[in-house]
Amino acid sequence: MLNPGMDTRPTASTSAAAESPFSFISKGWREDLRLIRSRANSFKNLADRELENFLNSAPTTRPLVANASIAELEFVKRIQPKLSEIRRAYSSPEFSRKVMEKWSPRTAIRIDLSEIRKAIVAEVDEFGGVRRKVTWMGKQEDEGKEWELMRRLKKGLKEFEKKSQSSEILGSFKSSEFVEKLKLSLRSICKEPQESKDVPPLDLPELLAYLVKQSEPLFDQLGIRRDLCDRLVEALWSRRKDHLVYHSLSASEASLLGNENMTDELDLRIASVLQSTGHHYEGGFWNDYAKRDNLDEKRHFAIVTTASLPWMTGTAVNPLFRAAYLAKSAKQDVTLVVPWLCKSDQELVYPNSTTFSSPEEQEAYIRNWLEERVGFKADFKISFYPGKFSKERRSIIPAGDTSEFISSKEADIAILEEPEHLNWYHHGKRWTDKFNHVVGVVHTNYLEYIKREKYGAIQAFLVKHINNLVTRAYCHKVLRLSAATQDLPKSVICNVHGVNPKFLKVGEKIAAERECGQKAFPKGAYFLGKMVWAKGYRELIDLLAKHKSDLEGFKLDVYGNGEDSHEVQSAAKKLNLNLNFLKGRDHADDSLHGYKVFVNPSVSDVLCTATAEALAMGKFVICADHPSNDFFKAFPNCLTYKTPEGFVARVKEALASEPQPLTPEQRYNLSWEAATQRFMEYSELDKVLSSHNSKPREGGWQSNKLKSISLPNASDVLDGGLAFAHYCFTGNEILRLATGAIPGTRVYDKQHCRDLHLLPPQVRSPVYGW
Repeated sequence: MLNPGMDTRPTASTSAAAESPFSFISKGWREDLRLIRSRANSFKNLADRELENFLNSAPTTRPLVANASIAELEFVKRIQPKLSEIRRAYSSPEFSRKVMEKWSPRTAIRIDLSEIRKAIVAEVDEFGGVRRKVTWMGKQEDEGKEWELMRRLKKGLKEFEKKSQSSEILGSFKSSEFVEKLKLSLRSICKEPQESKDVPPLDLPELLAYLVKQSEPLFDQLGIRRDLCDRLVEALWSRRKDHLVYHSLSASEASLLGNENMTDELDLRIASVLQSTGHHYEGGFWNDYAKRDNLDEKRHFAIVTTASLPWMTGTAVNPLFRAAYLAKSAKQDVTLVVPWLCKSDQELVYPNSTTFSSPEEQEAYIRNWLEERVGFKADFKISFYPGKFSKERRSIIPAGDTSEFISSKEADIAILEEPEHLNWYHHGKRWTDKFNHVVGVVHTNYLEYIKREKYGAIQAFLVKHINNLVTRAYCHKVLRLSAATQDLPKSVICNVHGVNPKFLKVGEKIAAERECGQKAFPKGAYFLGKMVWAKGYRELIDLLAKHKSDLEGFKLDVYGNGEDSHEVQSAAKKLNLNLNFLKGRDHADDSLHGYKVFVNPSVSDVLCTATAEALAMGKFVICADHPSNDFFKAFPNCLTYKTPEGFVARVKEALASEPQPLTPEQRYNLSWEAATQRFMEYSELDKVLSSHNSKPREGGWQSNKLKSISLPNASDVLDGGLAFAHYCFTGNEILRLATGAIPGTRVYDKQHCRDLHLLPPQVRSPVYGW
């Protein structure tokens, strides 16, 4: 604020201080202009002296000038007056005044040099003696004659060819591949850079050929034979190939650079066109290729399953053993991801009213159970994701996005145990986008279970196509334990499960007792399995009821607990069958070692773990001649039947004879070491790991071009479209409930947040999407 009594008029000192910055700048400009003018004058004087000396020099007095052409001197003399006139015009004070008048920060000073260029070009055209290329300010003015060195080299090659025609030795050399390639190289050298980069554009036959080639997965689904597609591609491509010119070379010349098959040539053609346009495909549309680059790190396996101990089911036990034996090799880090159930669901699922108050408590239980059976301390991590138990489906459904519970740092290789089950209602990150390689292991024949329900045929039809969709969209490779499952995309059949080492030790102990003359199997036959109709109880009761008189005196002990226990026991009692029902036990329990025959009539299993365990203990196994038992047929103690009469014959045969001891090879085939080896081979993980460790092979210009230009594959685009459609479908709560989803499983609830110490869903995924 100003003081009213203060004099605000400027004084002399303040005026001088205010003017001093502008005076300093003005002096600086004047000094710079003076230096520029001085240097320009000195350069002009030096140029005048040199030109004068050049024109006055006599050829006889200076050796350098003696070699110069008289025509060149005449050329310089003729353009000297025009240069002097132009210099006087641009150095006059009038020109300087006009330039300063137009000076402004936004105005660029441009000096018209067209007169100088026209003068020189006119003299060159008029004189006609200069035969080399003349350029002015980077612009080509006259081509002139061809480069003298290349002209002489071509002339020499022509003379060499003429002489070679009269020589037998050189005649064969002339037609050799070396000479042809040398000629091609010379042609490429002589061409202008812009001309050599020109690539003919794609025409309609080429586009159609590539479209048909990329659409082969779709044609497979439509039932069109692959050889028909190949012939169509060849017909379209060969029509264009005869007239194609790569880099302005003829087709015959291009063939000398490398003979490729039809597919490689078409891919190379597409890649060359894309490279000429500067296009490079880096993913997008449906796919996201921003995955973790772990080339310098240890590989990581994340095994995600749908059940956990103490629920004694195959999807709880087998993935646990897989994690232990994959971690045992110490070649990779392993994380087992299992569902966490709230206490109300634990009471419904876990036997003997077992519950856990925290994930840490359940993890300790799992590790103790595992170490008692494998005999070593397994070094792998256990992680939990939220899950809810469905009473109708009798299975655990994930809540929220399961892939969130594997960190991006560890997202390398995913093993989805029951991939269809995990992804029925999956609403989140696509597995194949987050992980470098995704393997699905199919455990359960869901279609067989669904067909037994009301309206089972319609439900099985829908579930079949949903399973196809989710496995195609979320897996790179699918392993089916047996042919009992539906034929899924990208799948192969292989048993990648082993047996608990404890069962193999029991078998070795029994074999040793038999060698000592002891009676190893004092008991008869038994059946063990969860007591639900789908686990083979329906088939067992029907067989025993139909041939009750043929199996008179045959007694069978049945071990199991389950939702259908009361109905199963009531049906057996009503038919007066000789079945002794006992509570469910672990198959490794000592009370079960003395049985000689294990009866398993189930045809709904994919690969019965109890059957493998019974064989490992050296027992007889009586099972149906069914795809689920194909792996066990190679063992002599496995007795299969096709008809009810065959079942009766197998029972009598087993009770009347003794099982054969297992050979070392048979024991190994049942072990988890062999199962892990098969898993690595059939899931193609051995190739993935070997390609990670090996260096890329150096290739020619064709392979480098194909690597530099990546194209979207039609099958990948289709899979990505299916994943996007599934994501939209599972994001709608009404559609989820209509297909049988548990309410509130699109995200986890508050109880899961408290148990697993998670942020609320609204914080992790706010509605505005930030």
